[in-house]
Amino acid sequence: MTREKLRHYRTRFLIFMAILGPGIITANVDNDAGGIYTYSVAGAQFGFSLLWTLIPITVALIIVQEMVARMGVVTGKGLADLIREEYGFRTTFILMVLLIITNLGNTVSEFAGLASGMSVFGMSRFVAVPLGALFVWLLVVKGSYRYVEKVFLAACVIYIAYPVSCFLARPDWTSSLISTFKPSFHFTAGYLYMIIGLVGTTIAPWMQFYLQAAVVEKGVKLRNYFYSKLDVIVGCIITDVVAFFIIVACAATIYVSGHREIRDAADAAMALRPLAGQAASALFAVGLCNASLFSACILPLATAYYVCEGLGLESGINKRFSEAPAFYWLYTSLIFVGMLIVVLLSESQQVPIILLSQVANGILLPIVVIFMLQLTNREDIMGKYRNTRFFNVVARITCVVMVGLTLLLVVSTFFPNKLPAH
Repeated sequence: MTREKLRHYRTRFLIFMAILGPGIITANVDNDAGGIYTYSVAGAQFGFSLLWTLIPITVALIIVQEMVARMGVVTGKGLADLIREEYGFRTTFILMVLLIITNLGNTVSEFAGLASGMSVFGMSRFVAVPLGALFVWLLVVKGSYRYVEKVFLAACVIYIAYPVSCFLARPDWTSSLISTFKPSFHFTAGYLYMIIGLVGTTIAPWMQFYLQAAVVEKGVKLRNYFYSKLDVIVGCIITDVVAFFIIVACAATIYVSGHREIRDAADAAMALRPLAGQAASALFAVGLCNASLFSACILPLATAYYVCEGLGLESGINKRFSEAPAFYWLYTSLIFVGMLIVVLLSESQQVPIILLSQVANGILLPIVVIFMLQLTNREDIMGKYRNTRFFNVVARITCVVMVGLTLLLVVSTFFPNKLPAH
């Protein structure tokens, strides 16, 4: 290889490393406390049978995330900002209220995950949660965008705890791989509920707002869009590979043992101890604590971004508290209220909030994707960077599938005799 080619590849690599961040961070936050619990339940209750869903979910995640990253690069505006400009304040306000409610539930699940994760190491939630809340608040309020992004990228590396704990569980790799590529479907309430939960926790509405805002704040230029797209694709693949290992680890241990009821992600970690060893259990718990703190930073931050954008207020980590008071006060309020709920409610009262918040994500997702589809197909907004036919087909299928699954869940909940129980 010539020296010129080496220099060319080195330059491209350095540009990618400079662009790296928003896509990988946003996708990895998917594997938060609620997500880890959802994946753990999927493996514990259904074994390998739900692994096949990760392939279409990954494709849909890449398509959806690429759309908002592209919008951010082309327009230089956040998603909430574009919705307000194109569809008016009232529509934006209603959407923001719905997303605030959902994200508050998600934030509660992050602090609940931190509490349950630290309980594996013997720390009380009355100590762990306030300390965690103070840490995430100080990180964002006192740090610059570049510093905060570096911390977030370091947190992404710690997700390697799940693949390692999975290998320690010694699963049947042949069966797991067959289940990954061989779809199966059961018309039962529990199975449908879990699929909606998996899609809801992997492709969440808040992600689209945060990713686009992060791309805009980072200042990615159109000439470097290829690297931003690569950042998105790598992040989406990594997040669902981690999800695969979580499901496989719980399927190979908890499902096989017959003891399939777990109250939270910490239960999954504890269940691994006698089945896969102390190291696997500890790694699972470390991953849970890391994911909880990581997501407890991002979720309130994402909410503050899109609400301020939607209302036309100043936002951004690079701005001082005095320059963007609404942004920082909303971020602070979500952290404080989320922390307070977890400290005051018992563990048994927190569990429904965790899983229901993931299902709520699945219900809200089609609404957000419809707005995205309309915006990314507008020539006056996107120019030659409008959606291709393939992108439109995949995004529309995602909407239809989510609406269909949600309707099936309603039928199975209110008319249980219409669907088999098991």
